[in-house]
Amino acid sequence: MPDIFDEVAEDLRAERAHRLWKRYGTLVFGVLVIVLAGIGAHQGWRWYEAREAEKAASAFMAAHRAAESEGADLKSMAQRFEEVSRGAPTGYRDLARLRAAALKAETGDLAEALRLYDAIAADGTADPLYRDLASLLWVMRSLDQGDPAMLAARITPLTLPASAWNASAREVAGLIALRAGKRDEARQTFQALAADVTAPRGVRERAQRLAMGFEG
Repeated sequence: MPDIFDEVAEDLRAERAHRLWKRYGTLVFGVLVIVLAGIGAHQGWRWYEAREAEKAASAFMAAHRAAESEGADLKSMAQRFEEVSRGAPTGYRDLARLRAAALKAETGDLAEALRLYDAIAADGTADPLYRDLASLLWVMRSLDQGDPAMLAARITPLTLPASAWNASAREVAGLIALRAGKRDEARQTFQALAADVTAPRGVRERAQRLAMGFEG
């Protein structure tokens, strides 16, 4: 008897499962298709990103080599880097824009260089590392004619310990203080930077020379 009841119970479970599949099978199948399509799209997107990154890398390096060649037309090269940035994945886009800005500044188009630096610094899709670098370079390029109070306000966040550009930003902050006539603040900044073993050697050495300029 137990065997008969077991068989009946099994039949009931099979029938219930069959009815449930008829009722929800299409929905489950549709969900699986969507999931599989999503996985396929993700893999496809990764392949596309890799291909686009490779193309952008090639274009960026070709432009870089051309810009470094003897007798290169740097104004044209700035335009070329801007063209590379259009449609490139985020990393190469930001690098190309930074390179274009540097070349524009080098060839005397400071206003356009500052505009590009500002655009990168304000771009929420850009890597924070490049955004902060753009802000740092904007301040450095504005040292001669910018308002010291505005420059100090913009560089201050980059001088914090968590900033990747901390040492360079502190060096620039010292130069801003010096330009503003705040000699004591500038001296203290350079002395602290010269004694900071975590700062790059070149920055420490420049800071030491600047600090020595206040002696006597």
